[in-house]
Amino acid sequence: MSSDQNVEVGGRLLKLTNLDKVLYPKAGFTKGQVIDYYARIAPVLVPHLDGKPLTLKRYPNGVDEQFFFEKNATKHRPDWVKTAPVWSEGNNRNVNYILANDLATLIWVANLAGIELHPSLSLAKDITCPRSMVFDLDPGPPANIIQCCQVGFWLREIFDRFGLQSFPKTSGSKGLQIYVPLNTKTSYDETKPFAHALARLLENEHRALVVSDMKKAIRTNKVFVDWSQNDEHKTTISVYSLRARERPTVSTPVSWAEVEAAYKKKDASLLVFESKQVLERVEKFGDLFAPLLSLKQKLPKLAGIERGKAEAAATGLEIAAQAEPRPAKRAQAPQRAGARKRARKV
Repeated sequence: MSSDQNVEVGGRLLKLTNLDKVLYPKAGFTKGQVIDYYARIAPVLVPHLDGKPLTLKRYPNGVDEQFFFEKNATKHRPDWVKTAPVWSEGNNRNVNYILANDLATLIWVANLAGIELHPSLSLAKDITCPRSMVFDLDPGPPANIIQCCQVGFWLREIFDRFGLQSFPKTSGSKGLQIYVPLNTKTSYDETKPFAHALARLLENEHRALVVSDMKKAIRTNKVFVDWSQNDEHKTTISVYSLRARERPTVSTPVSWAEVEAAYKKKDASLLVFESKQVLERVEKFGDLFAPLLSLKQKLPKLAGIERGKAEAAATGLEIAAQAEPRPAKRAQAPQRAGARKRARKV
């Protein structure tokens, strides 16, 4: 592959630069390979980015060098790259976020060495309404993703009692993330205290393994249940995004059966996936995160939740008592990638 190439993607002309530049030194993984991965994964990735304000984590000189977050879209962008203004109280102005609504924009982003993609949980057109609720399970060494699996099972059990489906994915780094699709009218004033309540409930019931406070000093060999990502001003690593680790690992959707198998075997490597493996998985299984796009679910109304953060801890202790087991609506099986239009290799 030559260092620079001019390509046409979806009718848009793009100049791809420094394609032979190594961005993952220990893996020998180049910028061209980063772009190629995003081109190939686009049919399942773009629907999860479509319409959502996107923050880029850019590594222009590779994953071992300095990086920076880019929220406000660079002024030096093609006129066809769509953006959305979102008011920032901290900056007292609108921030114009990129909307990666199509393959061409995704390739343009990858060409900026935007290795990691961090979208909002909301659509730009309805920024105060999260489309899902997320729990980021972060292990404090020497704990690892296997301990996160156990905490994930406890979360799933609670969701099952509410009749809510939940879907796991690897963070692509150290931990596991559990998503609950909503796709109904709600707000962060509901999802954030609800998530906080669940985290506090788990902490109180499983103090030997779970913490709900992010203080590093108390997280040794425990799993931090990060509920705070459920916030209008925060983002979470996108499904199918590369991570800036030693090797090109990916935040990968997995089945609960795979989580159970890894936990049973106590084998963390079963939940580590690199770019090539993820492409193969999509060919085989389709998009395991497809229900996040369409499955409609509503959080139950719990006493105290509507009063916000101050009530979250007390409410958390009451959740199990208020929840009665009820069947969840089953999501449709995802369409296999082979039945979709595949992206061209760039």
